[in-house]
Amino acid sequence: MLMEGDMALPKTRNAMKCLNDYCKWPKSPSGQVEVPYIIASDYYDDEKAVIKNAMKSIAAKTCVRFVPRTNQVDYISVENVVGCSSTVGRSGGKQQLALSVDGCVSHGIIEHELIHCLGFHHEHTRSDRDQYVRINWDNIPQESAYNFQKKDTNNLNTPYDYNSIMHYGRTAFAIKFDKDTITPIPDSSVQIGQRNEMSNTDILRINKLYECGEHVIHI
Repeated sequence: MLMEGDMALPKTRNAMKCLNDYCKWPKSPSGQVEVPYIIASDYYDDEKAVIKNAMKSIAAKTCVRFVPRTNQVDYISVENVVGCSSTVGRSGGKQQLALSVDGCVSHGIIEHELIHCLGFHHEHTRSDRDQYVRINWDNIPQESAYNFQKKDTNNLNTPYDYNSIMHYGRTAFAIKFDKDTITPIPDSSVQIGQRNEMSNTDILRINKLYECGEHVIHI
């Protein structure tokens, strides 16, 4: 299970609220959003295939297309370095997307990091989260508390999504793993924190943020 601390946050903005949409990836004349990428050469072919399949999964349900970089100035560089992490949104120039072969090259984790790259924070940090989850601060180490701070997010008029691929698990960063760090409310039995596949609401948000409209392949 991917826990967090996986976002490299630019100092000049909050991902989903940005000046003149600069933090969003641009559209081509065809109406598709193009995100140029390179993949480091030290991945095996089957690992590269898993990465590309996650990109294709997003493309199949949105107007976002991950395209091999030619000479584009802004692009993501997928690298086999420690951890799983991504900048939130487009930051300009080369931006690293870290996918260590030691635990990060799996479909859901790759989708999670790519969605960060498209401009999304974690679900449990959205501005209205206190209506839907309780953060149990006494079970979170002080040095990890920043992972649970609310963000000033644009929620795109979409509902809170316990099933989002961007949601923490209920014991993320727990001091005592038999107790929650995040408890859904009012129903504490609700499942949270999957890393399998984008939820329908994850897909909806990407399409709303990028105004995909008629270019979407509907689910």
